[in-house]
Amino acid sequence: MAGDWRRRKVVPEVDAEPDLVVEDADSGFCGAVVGFELGAVVLEDRFGKRRNFPLEPAAFLLDGRPVTLRRPVRAQPAQRRMTASGSIAVAGVKAQVAKASRIWVEGIHDAALVERIWGDDLRIEGIVVEPLSGIDDLAGDVREFGPSKTRRLGVLVDHLVPGSKESRIVAAVKDPNVLVTGHPYVDVWQAVKPERVGLRAWPVIPPGRPWKEGVCEAVGVREPADMWRRILASVSSYKDVETPLINSVERLIDFVTVLED
Repeated sequence: MAGDWRRRKVVPEVDAEPDLVVEDADSGFCGAVVGFELGAVVLEDRFGKRRNFPLEPAAFLLDGRPVTLRRPVRAQPAQRRMTASGSIAVAGVKAQVAKASRIWVEGIHDAALVERIWGDDLRIEGIVVEPLSGIDDLAGDVREFGPSKTRRLGVLVDHLVPGSKESRIVAAVKDPNVLVTGHPYVDVWQAVKPERVGLRAWPVIPPGRPWKEGVCEAVGVREPADMWRRILASVSSYKDVETPLINSVERLIDFVTVLED
C-alpha cells in the first residue's frame, strides 16, 4: 500500500446526517454527527466531547471504510403562490359556475380594478362582478334583482361619505340580503396609490367640474382612456391600492359567499 491510499482510491460520498457515527481517519476520533460550523462537521464522542473536522476527501471512516462526508442538501420548501389579493392561490382548482349572488360596482373601471386584484378569488367562489351605469336608481335596481338568503347582493359605491348624494341613495336600500360598502374617493381611480402612477398626490379638482377630465388636464394626459390605461397598468396587487377599497371589497366577498340556509 505504497503512497497515500486516500488519493489513489475513489471513495464513496456520504451525507453527514445527524447521528451518523464516523471516525476521523487521521486522529482516530470517533463520534456522531451533531452539526456543522464554518464549513466543518462537528462530531461528538460517547463522552460528550466535540471536535470539528474539515469535509476533506476520504477524511473519514464509516464501518472501517474510507468515505467522503458531504453536507446534506435540504430541499427548499415549495413557495406558496399568492393571488393579487394576498390570499393563498389554490392550485388545480377550476373556476366555478357562476352563483346567483352578485357584486355590483359603479362602472367598468371599478369592475376592471376589482378583477385585477380579486379575480382569482372570485372565480374560485363563482361570484360575478357586474358594472352599473351609476347608482342613481340603486333601490329600483335592487328590487329588480330580487335578493334572498341564497341570492345575496353586494354593492361597491364610490364617494360613500356622510352627507354625500351617494350616502342618501344607499340609505334607501333596506334589504337584509344586500350589503352596500364604499370608499371615500371621488372615483375609483383615486383609490390607487398616487405614487404607483408617478404622482405625489392626486390633483384636487374643484367641485362641479368633471373629476376625470380635471385630473387628465392637471397631469398632462389628453384623454381619460389614456389615463385609465396608465392607472390600471400600475396595479398588480392589493398593495397598490388604498386600504378603504381593500376593506370594502373584502367585506362584500365575505357577504356574498357565506349564505344562510
